[in-house]
Amino acid sequence: MFRNRGARRVRDDNVQDDHLPGGRAPDSRAPGSDVPGSDVPGRHAPAASGASGGRGASGASGGRGGPGGPADLGDAALDAYSRVVTRVAAQVAPSVASLRVRTSRGAGAGSAIVFTADGFLLTSAHVVEGARSGVPVGTAEFTDGTERDLDLVGADPLSDLAVLRARGSTPAPAALGDAAALRVGQLVVAVGNPLGLTGSVTAGVVSALNRSLPTRSGSAVRVVDEVIQTDAALNPGNSGGALVTADGRVVGVNTAVAGIGLGLAVPVNATTRRILAALIRDGRVRRAYLGVASARVPLPSGLADRTGQRHGLRLAEVVRGSPAGRAGLFADDLVLSVAGTPVAGPGDLQRLLTEDTIGHPVELTVWRRGALVDVVAVPDELAIR
Repeated sequence: MFRNRGARRVRDDNVQDDHLPGGRAPDSRAPGSDVPGSDVPGRHAPAASGASGGRGASGASGGRGGPGGPADLGDAALDAYSRVVTRVAAQVAPSVASLRVRTSRGAGAGSAIVFTADGFLLTSAHVVEGARSGVPVGTAEFTDGTERDLDLVGADPLSDLAVLRARGSTPAPAALGDAAALRVGQLVVAVGNPLGLTGSVTAGVVSALNRSLPTRSGSAVRVVDEVIQTDAALNPGNSGGALVTADGRVVGVNTAVAGIGLGLAVPVNATTRRILAALIRDGRVRRAYLGVASARVPLPSGLADRTGQRHGLRLAEVVRGSPAGRAGLFADDLVLSVAGTPVAGPGDLQRLLTEDTIGHPVELTVWRRGALVDVVAVPDELAIR
């Protein structure tokens, strides 16, 4: 279901757009419809406990149950944790919808997050897989009982993100955060619609960072990078829901259940914001295509000293007739930089192959048979079928 940061690929886009929160409102669009494929996947103010509050509290000071003893400390810690979770739930749950979707693949369910004041919602692409433009994709139900019909604005299966738009008013948007600031062990709260139970909240910690999640769209295969692993309980229907920090900011979109006690979330970061901006603006994400399969490898010591890099990108395969093949790249070439930027793994290359590089010459510096060689390639647009 996932693998650790090794041969990883990620999403590409990355530029904030006026349509996202904090910018000007997007032009109204006539989105299509979508459909899912059901997703399976401190304010810190501890309350003082009195004689009647804590477990085993006693009037004697200094005893195990006395004021300031382990029982009181345990109650205070539990109270602080509960206050954080209840505050986050009250703040974010109204902005998270329960989705019922209808697509060419059938009926499904999931979750979605209101992220703009004019009714755009963020969800997982696999929740609305099979949706068609011009047909309502389904409905969103909010915790206050409000229901709204939904249209599909755009979906990007290679990042597992999609944007919907509600027909009518929605609750206030949730605030988007930055997953780049997350730390392992940090408290997170998951808000969504597991098993059809609207407005469900679970809590846990960030178990790990920088996981990878393989994605596919037709013949195109990608790896979503920097995926968040959490032990907050997730179940079918949580996909598209919010992973939230203690300050109430959405830092992840719950996208899969990898196993018992293990959940994954696509991070909300600069890349995500670019993808959302492209989906709102164009209904799709354009990516550059080079036509190589590659892996991160350590550089020979002499080359590492010469370049100041410790790793490069070994080309395992070059697709015949691809931009890389036409440019004269070969299997076993060791790519050191692209457009002057050092690359140390497949994720670095993918991030550099943005929409702006489509149809434009890109210089790659390659180590080949003991010599540095500059190769110029012109990436094509990645075809999604």
